Amino acid sequence: MKAIHYQCLVVLCLSLATLISMPLLAQKKVSKTESGTISTEPFGDSTRHWYGIADKGNIIQPTKDQPRYKESQVKEIADNILLYQRNNGGWPKNYDMQAILTPEQKDSLVRTKNILHTTIDNSTSYTHVDYLAQAYNLLKDERYKKGAVKGIEFLIAAQYPNGGWPQYFPIEQGRYSRYITFNDGAYIGVMNLFKKIVDGNSDFAFLDNKVRQQVKLSFDKGLDCILKCQIVDMGVLTAWCQQHDNTDLSPAWARAFEPPSICNGESAEIVLFLMSLENPSPAIISSIKSAVEWFKASEIHGIRVKTVQAPPEKSIYHTLTTDRIVVEDSLAPVIWTRYYELETHRPLFCDRNSKFLYKLSDVGRERRVGYGWYTYAPQKVLDAYPKWLAKHQ
Repeated sequence: MKAIHYQCLVVLCLSLATLISMPLLAQKKVSKTESGTISTEPFGDSTRHWYGIADKGNIIQPTKDQPRYKESQVKEIADNILLYQRNNGGWPKNYDMQAILTPEQKDSLVRTKNILHTTIDNSTSYTHVDYLAQAYNLLKDERYKKGAVKGIEFLIAAQYPNGGWPQYFPIEQGRYSRYITFNDGAYIGVMNLFKKIVDGNSDFAFLDNKVRQQVKLSFDKGLDCILKCQIVDMGVLTAWCQQHDNTDLSPAWARAFEPPSICNGESAEIVLFLMSLENPSPAIISSIKSAVEWFKASEIHGIRVKTVQAPPEKSIYHTLTTDRIVVEDSLAPVIWTRYYELETHRPLFCDRNSKFLYKLSDVGRERRVGYGWYTYAPQKVLDAYPKWLAKHQ
């Protein structure tokens, strides 16, 4: 009897604790909903480009002291996103989704919706789809749902039959933008969006089965292409290039200073994505293990990259006031170069004349300062690897 009374007392206490906590839990949930804020951080790269680079090819230019919506003004930001969406469902890059546009700016965007200079570069298109989906769930405005679906259909249409994505769609023939693009997180950005849908994320609960099936097919093709792009160099499975040829999947040139090579920054993001998959196939497990071995083999110890003040020097875009130098430092954390030369695996640098260089100091000052030649990104993979490996031995 005492045991029964004790069990009843425990149940009663737990029930009371649950009842007491329910208002607090409900209050927390309501508070989150009422705040109604969706992060605009994914648009940061394009926003900085719009204000920081005078591009005459842009449809609209920022005004002096252009006012901006607060992050909490979701409706206004979502309306802007719809305004920028092109007729093919994609978006152009390098604009500020929080800008409070003038009537003239809005009119220019409406009149040029048939210009299909649409891209996944600089975190474009897939971030807009994600925002619209969240805005629909928050505000239940059917326009946001329709815009999100149209954006998803754009991303599916942009995919090559082999599973890769070009930087721009429609394809820009004869330009490097037609190549499969891992640079700046473009490819993996689309894959992470589609992974949310495939995994049943509630933000996309509004999608019908037809669209879901299309996304799943696209996701699987994209995953297969990632594995096929991984570079086998001198008989060893290593990592990936920034861009790969859209037909034979070989490492390809991008801009004049972005050579075919093993690119550790982009590769780290690819591996982290692969490690996020719940039930990786043997091929994916092998891909991850091989990339980790490459990251370990390509480590650079005992140096640090410093930005220092330097005499002003005019470049093609800016007046330079700093320089970058490599200094010896036995306490510096492990670092990697952005590029490693195919076959030799030497740290590789380049300039606007596409000449291969092997020291940062040999790169012209404009590119030396204006480009990220070193990276710490593989360390994120190495830090996460032991926990992942314990699950997938």
